Amino acid sequence: MNHLILFPVLLPAVVGAIIILVMRFHTSLARTFSVATSLALLGIGWALLWESASGRIMVYDLGNWPAPFGIVLVLDRLSALMVALTATLALPVLLYAIGSGWDTRGRHFHALFLFQLMGIFGAFLTGDIFNLFVFFEILLIASYGLMIHAGGTRRMRAGVQYVIYNLLGSTLFLFALGTLYAVTGTLNMADLALRVAEIPAEQSALIRVAAVLLLAVFAVKAALIPLHFWLPATYADAPAPIAALFAIMTKIGAYAILRVFTLIFGPGVVATQGLVGTWLMPAALVTLAVGMIGVLGARQMGRLAAFAAIGSMGTLLVAIALFTPQGTAAALYYMVHSTLAGAMLFLVVDLVRARRAGEADWLTPAPLMAQSGLVASLFFAAAIAMAGMPPLSGFLGKLLVMDAVRSHPLVWTIWAVILTTSLVAVLGFARAGSALFWNTLPPEAAPDAPAAPTTLPFVATGGLLAMLTLLTLAAGPVTGFMAATAAQLTATGSYISAVLPDAPDAPDAPDAPDPSDPPEAPEAPAPEDTQ
Repeated sequence: MNHLILFPVLLPAVVGAIIILVMRFHTSLARTFSVATSLALLGIGWALLWESASGRIMVYDLGNWPAPFGIVLVLDRLSALMVALTATLALPVLLYAIGSGWDTRGRHFHALFLFQLMGIFGAFLTGDIFNLFVFFEILLIASYGLMIHAGGTRRMRAGVQYVIYNLLGSTLFLFALGTLYAVTGTLNMADLALRVAEIPAEQSALIRVAAVLLLAVFAVKAALIPLHFWLPATYADAPAPIAALFAIMTKIGAYAILRVFTLIFGPGVVATQGLVGTWLMPAALVTLAVGMIGVLGARQMGRLAAFAAIGSMGTLLVAIALFTPQGTAAALYYMVHSTLAGAMLFLVVDLVRARRAGEADWLTPAPLMAQSGLVASLFFAAAIAMAGMPPLSGFLGKLLVMDAVRSHPLVWTIWAVILTTSLVAVLGFARAGSALFWNTLPPEAAPDAPAAPTTLPFVATGGLLAMLTLLTLAAGPVTGFMAATAAQLTATGSYISAVLPDAPDAPDAPDAPDPSDPPEAPEAPAPEDTQ
């Protein structure tokens, strides 16, 4: 077994506990250990991504207990991609928190930050759906502590709302797990894939109930309309580095939809055939529209960034709802882009807040801020990235999504929604940029702006912009890797064989039928032999 698979979960858990026990009163020491751990996780994440590029699926049996009886961690291309993306995002977010001083405005920031990473990494690596629930709860507890970091009435109110919604989702998750276990007797994902496929359609009522409950849970995590109500206040009121880290949180819901409804409830499973596609695509389109209209109507910078995150999830779920290899490849590319772009936007919003006088978060005229030219450039870059305009990777991501839906019956509707909402987003960001950087007041019309933070926040924010630029320049090889990842995800037999080597050979899931293809004509009967 490759023990490196365990380190993304084990390392932040151990270091986080050490920081709480030994370094909670030593900020500089906690910062040192936290940055060193993030650097190590970055190296481990990219090493695992390199390992997965060969196409081999690696399984780690905890305690040397084989699946389905023991706990397993599974590394394939998809999980390695998400681990590397999380580790890549964590380092600039942590550097920004240190440079801006956010980590000193409350207690236990660095420990909670590492526990949050532990939960995220575990959710991506686990091969057991019950442990997916466990890691969901770990990251929920840590994210609540980070959400109310630095205190304040608004953060407490948004944090309580966030916890209530997610606890309701956790309750539904437990109901779904109980139903699955009652019907199949297992919660290992590979074993579930074999057993669910054997259930005939006339005995599939409970399995369909469990699938609907799981989809509702993952829709809450992904902020899919109408289960998105927790996100705007949570992301808008959270400390900026935490909101930037939360950019990967909604992607966990999208990852879970991809994993579970491809592996366990795939298109070839009779018991749940047609269950997801009937409403996931319309819900994704509404999510995209609501998010970008929210960008246009936002009066605060925090809510503008939060609604932009909702809109980006709508675009992502449009591609996922296809459940085709081409759609999945487009979704993965856009997932990487939207995570980096969303995190950058939240950090830029905090840069603006730190330099504006008066009510810093409101999109109202204020005196010209310090370093306005540099901050305006970063805001412009983040805006065109989130709106999906050229030359950054958001434009390529939307082109990939639009190309993937060409054979869908609703292709013209989908294209119209994507293009219209892109225009709405451009107008919304242009309105916000004009209020922040163009329509300014004379210096004597308002109190002095607060002191600007150090240069480290600019380094962190510029690092995210550099990653977006690299994603654009390397679009060819990146999309090639995403296509290979989508192909491996569709070939469920290889995943099942890696986790359960003694199980009977599982056929790969067949491709979902193209709804635009005409029905096949019946074969003509063979002529009878007259001799």
